[in-house]
Amino acid sequence: HGDVERGVRAADHVSELDPKNDSLYVLLSNTYAAVGRWHDVARVRNMMKIKDVKKQSGCSCIEIRKTVHYFVVGDILHPRKEEIYIELQSLIRQMDEAGYVPDTSSSLCDLDEEKKEHVLSYHSEKLAIAF
Repeated sequence: HGDVERGVRAADHVSELDPKNDSLYVLLSNTYAAVGRWHDVARVRNMMKIKDVKKQSGCSCIEIRKTVHYFVVGDILHPRKEEIYIELQSLIRQMDEAGYVPDTSSSLCDLDEEKKEHVLSYHSEKLAIAF
């Protein structure tokens, strides 16, 4: 919605009901990040540390031959991680050759474009597809 103040008020109300809800802090941090208020993003993340609130990692899964495989961003725990990353590098090369340019405009990280592209390249969805 782009209305930061409304988002802050909503977060205040939710925090009264459930102060340990990680989604509250993630949404508030993302709201600030979307408008470039990096100081406020850092403040929210620090508040999470102080209150010992842990963000639940997002994951992607894929079922192959009745076995479900789970992946998180930058996953290094999968037993076939070497094969997965080799295949992902191949897919990234093919996408580059086809002219694909990652859309980093919705990336809510305070990073330069090259680092944003790198982070997006190893998202859990892409790891699952490479598998």
